[in-house]
This record gives sequence, structure tokens and C-alpha cells, in this order.
Amino acid sequence: MKSVVIFCGSSEGSLPAYKTQAYQLGKTLAEQGIRVIYGGAKIGLMGAAADGALHHGGEVVGVIPEFLQTKEVAHEGLTDLIVVDTMHERKLKMHELSDGIITLPGGFGTMEEMFEMLTWAQLGLHGKPIGVLNTEGFYTDLFELADVMVDRGFLKANHRDMLIICEDINELIDRMKAYEAPELPKWISKQTT
Repeated sequence: MKSVVIFCGSSEGSLPAYKTQAYQLGKTLAEQGIRVIYGGAKIGLMGAAADGALHHGGEVVGVIPEFLQTKEVAHEGLTDLIVVDTMHERKLKMHELSDGIITLPGGFGTMEEMFEMLTWAQLGLHGKPIGVLNTEGFYTDLFELADVMVDRGFLKANHRDMLIICEDINELIDRMKAYEAPELPKWISKQTT
């Protein structure tokens, strides 16, 4: 992996570990020579992840819609800041620039970004690894829900397994580097003759 998009909250959350882990993720990616692509903000976990990479010599590219840039939330110290018109263009550009996806704690926006990337992978539109840093068990309930989706026939097990969940940053990155996308997209099944 040469570049990873990070989806995460523009808030810091209620536990100090969220910000600490976001910063540490940015630092670790920088130390491994992996470029960080993210939403371009200087606030919340987004700013912490960017700062972690920047403070340790990493390359960080922000992608931000113009309406957010004008609200003075844009990070001013990035390697590059790409300004787009819409939120959809933002996700598409971040996807185009990245080789993998890592999701940290966040709210509705973070969930929407992660699920769109998962849906595209499920449909066979990309084969990038999708990692989830499960800081303080933030995503444990989501993974239990995914198991329910499989049990009740709404999700295939190989698609659930596209989500790489880890509490350790280095292990998460190692598993993402070793990831192989599922062989078949959502509606294609092997035919027996």
C-alpha cells in the first residue's frame, strides 16, 4: 500500500484514546512511507491523524468541499489540499487517490463513507482493503450486527469478512497489506453444470 484514506470524526469524541490512536495511526503510516489521504480538516480525529503523519515526515493530502473550506476548518499545513464542489466528489477523489481505507471512530458521516466503500467493494468495483481501527471497542457492536446480517441471509460471509477489524495499528496495517479481495461480487455465484 502506498496511500491510505482515513475516514474518521471531525470531533474528538468522549475518550482521550480516540485522539491518541488517530495521531498514532498517522505517525505509523508516515513511518511506513504510506501517504495519508483524508477529509482535509484541522479539527477532531481528522486533524489528529493528519498531525500524526505530518509531525513524523509523512505526506498528507486533504480533500475538502469548498463549503467546508470556507468555514475555516481546513488544515493549513498539508502536503496538498484538493478543493472539490460536493461531498460525493470528495469521496470519489479520496477513493481514486488511495490503495486502502482505514476507518476510525466517528459519526454518521464516517459511517456513510465507510459503507459506500464497502458497497463498492461488495459490487466488485474495487478490491482495496478496508480496515477498521476498533479503538476502545467502538465498532464491536457493528461487527456483531454484520454477523446478524450474515445469519439472516442479507450479507454473504465473504463480504462481511471484507472488513478487517483490529485494535492494534501495526497488526491492522499488516493484515491490510496481505488482504485479497473476495473472488466474486455480490450477485454472481458459481454455477454447477
